[in-house]
Amino acid sequence: MRVSLTDRCDLACVYCRPSRNDGYLEKRLGDEAWKSMVRALVKAGVTRVRITGGEPLLHPRVAELVAFVASLGVEDLALTTNATLLEGLARPLRDAGLRRITVSLDSLVPERFWRITRGGRLDRVLAGIEAARAAGFEEMKLNTVVLRDDNDDELPALVEWAWARGIVPRFIEVMRIGEGAHLPESKLVGHDEMRLRLSSLIAPGEGTRDPHRGPARYVPSRRDPRLRVGFITGTTDTYCSTCDRLRVASDGTLRPCLATNDGVSGMELAQRGDVDGLVEAIGEAWALKPDGQTWKGCTEDTAADVSMRAIGG
Repeated sequence: MRVSLTDRCDLACVYCRPSRNDGYLEKRLGDEAWKSMVRALVKAGVTRVRITGGEPLLHPRVAELVAFVASLGVEDLALTTNATLLEGLARPLRDAGLRRITVSLDSLVPERFWRITRGGRLDRVLAGIEAARAAGFEEMKLNTVVLRDDNDDELPALVEWAWARGIVPRFIEVMRIGEGAHLPESKLVGHDEMRLRLSSLIAPGEGTRDPHRGPARYVPSRRDPRLRVGFITGTTDTYCSTCDRLRVASDGTLRPCLATNDGVSGMELAQRGDVDGLVEAIGEAWALKPDGQTWKGCTEDTAADVSMRAIGG
């Protein structure tokens, strides 16, 4: 389950939101309602939780809420962040019980990073990554959305940079969701082209998925099988038939798919602390999950109407 802590974000990446003034949800779950939702998720059988946003580190009590999830005994607790605020929060998050962390980083060139994120400071993100390394998370990953003529020439440099720091780099095809649907089709760099650009660094073969860890396929390094690179296709291969995820938006909507606004409202139930009612709602949301044999995920027309930021990617 991907649980959105807030729909707010301090960046405006070109593939995610149209501007910094695109508006936010009118209502979001308060802390106690959010805790009721997570209790229900665990009661419903969820064993893996990833905390997302918007940008989750903007929540003033993010470490406290991470500690709450950890106290429920979930098998896996992870968080995705743009790392602009990570330098001061890495240690508190690790102490709170966060096990794994994924950082979004689309360029190692400050001017490019500023342009892609519409104003982000690369130095702050790199400082956050170093703080996370020092905090000793069990696993760190790097997510890069690959955009032609923006950062597609940086793939080898990003891989070497991540490997040198014990981080697993992952490359993501731009998805035609929300703002991504408005980008020119030429911006898409497909998985096969990414692999070709990295052919001197990674071994041949399609790669393998980590069990119960999402859609990424990992390919080992040519020089050291302990090193690897992940690829998330989304557009050239929608992988819907293997999707086992639900999402909770920050307004409590239980969403069965990233590529549609369909969902089951859980806000009132969460505000009342009705855990059993939420368990039923989770089952209803799961029943709405599209048929992965015919559904084309992020290539469906409905995906253009979804706000990636609002539901946590």
